Amino acid sequence: MISSNMAEILNKHMNAEFYSSYLYLSMSAYASSKGWRGCSSWLYVQAQEEMIHVQKLYVYLDDQDARIELYAIEKPPVEFGSPLELFGAVLDHERKVTALVSDVMTVAVKEADHATETFWQWFVTEQTEEEKNCRDVVDRLKLAGETGPGLFMIDNELSARVLVPPAL
Repeated sequence: MISSNMAEILNKHMNAEFYSSYLYLSMSAYASSKGWRGCSSWLYVQAQEEMIHVQKLYVYLDDQDARIELYAIEKPPVEFGSPLELFGAVLDHERKVTALVSDVMTVAVKEADHATETFWQWFVTEQTEEEKNCRDVVDRLKLAGETGPGLFMIDNELSARVLVPPAL
């Protein structure tokens, strides 16, 4: 069983993951409205991944006999600019999530909560991958430019991303 403090922190993080999914759905809808089908598809998959993170947290809290609390989800923005600005916002958001993930690990270590430390390592690794993937897209969009065939090619490549759900 985890402490009530850790349960509260994980519940708050679950809310942050819900928001991330909501944000990426908003971004996906925006990209779709601009005709950027690949960007939209990539962001939709990202939204699904965030919901998997929610599910992992939900199951862990339940397995730890902790009270699960669902908080209100903040409304995300609806305008994001160019594809480069859009994915710049994705990268910025992932960096914020990385800081949150680090904070949770710090508390788990401080509380000597080895079960949560072990569980949370998956999130630490996942965030490293998330940031790298976002940086790669931003770098490719910088190379492609704001318009033209390069942007078309990158948008087309982004549509190849598929959801590969991990074991819960």
